Amino acid sequence: MPGKDMPEKDMTEKDKVLSANLEFYRAFTTRDANAMDRLWALALPVSCVHPGWMALRDREAVMRSWRDILANPEAPRIMCHDEDAVLYGDVAVVTCEEALDDNTLVATNIFARQDGSWLLVHHQAGPLLMRAGHGGTGANRLN
Repeated sequence: MPGKDMPEKDMTEKDKVLSANLEFYRAFTTRDANAMDRLWALALPVSCVHPGWMALRDREAVMRSWRDILANPEAPRIMCHDEDAVLYGDVAVVTCEEALDDNTLVATNIFARQDGSWLLVHHQAGPLLMRAGHGGTGANRLN
């Protein structure tokens, strides 16, 4: 999934992870359940925590949840921004914000390299309660 402006051979692994993250949000926005299914790992365990939901811990439950969400005409439109990726070998963690019509969520998407592709193994999103400084100093914690 190379970026539109950059040939795959010129992409760093971080670029490839961020491109996979973009494809995740593209599938969400276009309500493309087949694309969403292709973005999730097949050979590795997966999990997902939608806002307000219990943790889903197997691929069948995770994909059923996405099919239900994407088929719901009332499902929110989401735009991803402020994304960043950190790589740990064959695992990458993307943190980002999800802008909805009337709310902002903070999300973590975890990808694993499988057969040369970066695929989702975990997604979790929850409400952004307070916005403060960046940099990991703890300045935006509530306590």
